[in-house]
Amino acid sequence: WKMMPVEVGRRREKAVEEEGALREILDENSDKYDEEAQEVWEMALQLEGITRNVGKHAGGVVIAPDKLTDFCPLYCDESGEGLVTQFDKDDVEQAGLVKFDFLGLRTLTIIDWAKAIIDKRLEIEGKEPLVIEHIPLDDHPTFEMLKRAETTAVFQLESRGMKELIKKLKPSCFEDIVALVALYRPGPLQSGMVDDFIDRKHGRAEMAFPHPHYQHDDLKPVLKPTYGIILYQEQVMQIAQVLAKFSLGEADLLRRAMGKKKAEVMAEQRKIFIDGAVQNNLDEDLAGNIFDLMEKFAGYGFNKSHSAAYALVSYQTAWLKTHFPAEFMAAVLSADMQNTDKVVTLIEECRSMKLEVTPPNVNNGEFSFTVDEDRRIIYGLGAIKGLGEGPVEALIAARQSGGDFRDLFDFCERVDLKKVNKRALEALIRCGALDELAPSLPEGDNDLGYSRAIMFHAIADAVKMAEQSAHNQNSGMVDLFGDALPGGESNHDVYAGYRTVHPWSMRERLSAEKDTLGLYLTGHPIDEYLRELRRFVPCRISDLKVDRDRKPQVIAGLVVSMVVRKNQSGNEMATLMLDDRSGRIEVTLFNDAFVKYREKLVKDTLLVVEGNVRESNFNDSGGLTVRVSSVQTIAEARMLYVKALEISLDSLTVDASTLGQVDAVLQPFAGGACPVWIHYRTARASGRIRLGEEWRVSPEDDLLHDLQKALGKDSVELIYIE
Repeated sequence: WKMMPVEVGRRREKAVEEEGALREILDENSDKYDEEAQEVWEMALQLEGITRNVGKHAGGVVIAPDKLTDFCPLYCDESGEGLVTQFDKDDVEQAGLVKFDFLGLRTLTIIDWAKAIIDKRLEIEGKEPLVIEHIPLDDHPTFEMLKRAETTAVFQLESRGMKELIKKLKPSCFEDIVALVALYRPGPLQSGMVDDFIDRKHGRAEMAFPHPHYQHDDLKPVLKPTYGIILYQEQVMQIAQVLAKFSLGEADLLRRAMGKKKAEVMAEQRKIFIDGAVQNNLDEDLAGNIFDLMEKFAGYGFNKSHSAAYALVSYQTAWLKTHFPAEFMAAVLSADMQNTDKVVTLIEECRSMKLEVTPPNVNNGEFSFTVDEDRRIIYGLGAIKGLGEGPVEALIAARQSGGDFRDLFDFCERVDLKKVNKRALEALIRCGALDELAPSLPEGDNDLGYSRAIMFHAIADAVKMAEQSAHNQNSGMVDLFGDALPGGESNHDVYAGYRTVHPWSMRERLSAEKDTLGLYLTGHPIDEYLRELRRFVPCRISDLKVDRDRKPQVIAGLVVSMVVRKNQSGNEMATLMLDDRSGRIEVTLFNDAFVKYREKLVKDTLLVVEGNVRESNFNDSGGLTVRVSSVQTIAEARMLYVKALEISLDSLTVDASTLGQVDAVLQPFAGGACPVWIHYRTARASGRIRLGEEWRVSPEDDLLHDLQKALGKDSVELIYIE
């Protein structure tokens, strides 16, 4: 079913016509014919189009003047609960029932959570709690932020298309936000209404009420907030009241008639409108033309009361993001912490806002994201993969009853190991939540990979000792040797027996963070490549500029996302987002390049790409995009510029086993084009030995990491052509 196009309403026969791979497995004459797939396909064809199940509106409620069963049949589940009407939404109205749609907005919960964090801070500062309903609706910093389209996490205003619309419109008052919500829909966007609205707001088009050729002064108060554009359904009703003296009920009937677009009903309403306008001393032709404009715009008209309510929530979230950024983003992250992809986007937004996000910490973290006294966002423990609500509650309870944890052994002894099992412990170490319990390292040595590796190595013993201690307590036994064991004395090095473990490399450490958090928190995979990337990548993504001569430029970055789609010709193309920690940029591979390099396009890999840098108004990477002409892996890029792989050996530490170890590491990568040099040092001299052709290797990442693991990080170096 992965071959099926992801498109609602796409019929099976059409899919077979358009998808070659699908057609092949269903064709009996094809080498790829799949009899089982054919059987499933035939069943699917019989099922297609029939009613699958009874649906239920998420927030639809109907109200009847008397017994509901006097007006429509009902349906319930097997237990007699969950009553729903058997009529759909249209038939319910025809039966005379009143229908309400009740929307529950998660954003209101986010505002409430943010307010709770803010109020704690205000209480400490001796200030009154925040009353979100009383914030000013003309706050200058908030509108400046909106004009910059920094609206990630702002309700209704965070999509890419909406950001582009905001940049063009540059909202300067609350009415503009109301209009934004109403304008960002297919009808207004495709009709030219949006461009007209923007041009009138910025004085690039003539202000008219509603049209340069058909105007009336009485419409100015009605249409002034929308610069003369008929944008809202309420404006249609007001125009009918002002020009044709409609009552509110008659105006509402006109609004509904325009929405349904029934020709005979519209003809009747047009006559009533013109007759009323003529009686109000309006020219008949002018009245007819204004009615035609009303009818045209009513097809795109939006309910202003709905738009205003959404706009108010949008403004409140924008105001919170402007004035209480850490508290607001912590609340947003908490609301989305089970959605890893969303958390990654929000953490990136925090970084762009210059907000510090600290790693998870069992000594001060809560289940949700919180904010400390320094306005840093503390990572929510509930966002760690492999750690559910039960383990988090258990460790918080232990912390509240006994204070901060001292080390891994103390942690295991105090928490309920039935809830915080070995898998949970591993997740806590791998994500950095136990870094504060890590062993002390020599001054100046802050190797997270080493301290995490030590704790990871100690898990089994820590759990075993904690279980033994619990067993002894339950049986009333006293451990005579307790103080001699890890954790017994506060000045005792509980990790002394585990310090010989090999440190995790930066790649291993960051990979562990990605597995448990969904993102890299204490570094970036590109960090270990920066020195060598400077050899063949002229600039970072943040420094990239458009070349006037359209010369190809080279950039390197980690693939953080990839979308494959078909162009208008039906050919596949790909859009990648590359990240080098200095910034992100969208790169596009059209069909020829995509077919040529598709095997290299893998998420979370480092690529070196060459292409033309262009300006674009339709992406999230600072208005620049790259049309890619070539793609290289880091190993391929190395081969173009590397001179040799140099291994440093010292006579004081090298022996026959060391040389055998080097040989064993090199062999799987033999047959490449990169020469191998040995830099050998003795007490009296040093020299470089250039190994023969048969020792040449392919300088893959795995080779470099294996050599560094065997000989030490400083003993392996790639020598580049100057």
